[in-house]
Amino acid sequence: MTTFETISAKVGAGERISADEALFLYDYNDLLAIGELAALANERKNGRSVFFNVNRHINPTNICINRCAFCAFSRTAGEDGAYTLALDEICRRAEEAEREGATEVHIVGGLHPDLAFEFYEEALRSIRQTTPGLHIKAFTAVEIEYFSRISSLSIEQVLERLKSAGLGSMPGGGAEILVEDVRQKICPEKISGARWLEIIRLAHLAGLKTNSTMLYGHVESPADRVAHMEMLRTLQDGTGGFQAFIPLAFQPENSDLKLEIKSTSGLDDLKTLAIARIFLDNFSHIKAYWVMLGEKIAQVSLAFGVNDLDGTVVEERIGHEAGAKSPQALTKDGIIRLIRRADKIPVERDTLYNPIRSY
Repeated sequence: MTTFETISAKVGAGERISADEALFLYDYNDLLAIGELAALANERKNGRSVFFNVNRHINPTNICINRCAFCAFSRTAGEDGAYTLALDEICRRAEEAEREGATEVHIVGGLHPDLAFEFYEEALRSIRQTTPGLHIKAFTAVEIEYFSRISSLSIEQVLERLKSAGLGSMPGGGAEILVEDVRQKICPEKISGARWLEIIRLAHLAGLKTNSTMLYGHVESPADRVAHMEMLRTLQDGTGGFQAFIPLAFQPENSDLKLEIKSTSGLDDLKTLAIARIFLDNFSHIKAYWVMLGEKIAQVSLAFGVNDLDGTVVEERIGHEAGAKSPQALTKDGIIRLIRRADKIPVERDTLYNPIRSY
């Protein structure tokens, strides 16, 4: 029989908990007890260190052939607010980021119907040439699949060409919920969960580290969340290529799902982050994405197993288009203060989690 005590004993002994036990934790009402268990699991891996980086988001275009029900960012060509950045503007933003101390640019965008694969290669080459010190983290598995389709290249060929152009790692977007019946409700035009996992597996085999995400708080159930995390844990067992897991709280305000769904609660956010830390025993890092959670919940999450607050971000568009109330950026000093006030040690890192400096 599953009890909190049996789960606690497992975690205390460093043993893996099952999917059924993770689901039990979703039904368990003592949030603080779950948080303490997650904090123990995190402390074993990371001590009191909390990571962040100085980064900038660049979204080359919001024009997209997909119109996912949860997305408030995408536009059709010619629609009000639709845009595509020229290569020199992409490079200008990267140069500005480097001047401001960034070590990373984070690049994701829509699936533009008229841009050739070579545009994205040239964007990477241009960034690498103008700002060789910046790590380029770019393109979701959904974008990689699209590049394969429009170029008639295999996934492996697309990845190798992007690496040659300057790609250093990949973010974890596009996963949403990997359970297929949920995907059919929120993003039926998007690649399947199985295909997402396969592309990420190929990226890992190509030597690219990636993150992984989970969009929660829409039409999925706790069982769907656990199933999603179990798929990630299984892939991580095989490749070891995931760096961080990032639960993304759904922002309903400006999406097509807004009439059906309310924003997630702080309780749900903290419980989801804590369960992720307990369940994903083969992940080194659990990230609280302050853009969607807000600064305060992100700060509290540092007592619930979280050890990464992402970065300064600068000009985040996707979450804010959906209705996120957080600022467009945080200063480096602001992030350091958040971490210190949670009685943790701020550690600036690069994209691959090499420490740069502790504060």
